[in-house]
Amino acid sequence: MPYWTSLWYVWLILLTTFLLLLCGISASCIRFCCQRKRFPVETFSRHSYDQTVIAVDSDSTAHSTVT
Repeated sequence: MPYWTSLWYVWLILLTTFLLLLCGISASCIRFCCQRKRFPVETFSRHSYDQTVIAVDSDSTAHSTVT
């Protein structure tokens, strides 16, 4: 059975996994802290817009010209 110290690739995989986990936890903490310090933003009222719908019949000349 080989020694654990001679298996450098196992240590490399463990170190990479640990660093990714540490970065994920740090990013989550920073994101959580930034969301708590943010002040509530005033929401603007939505404006209603008029919308026009043009129905095109399949027998019309415009449809037959396009297809």
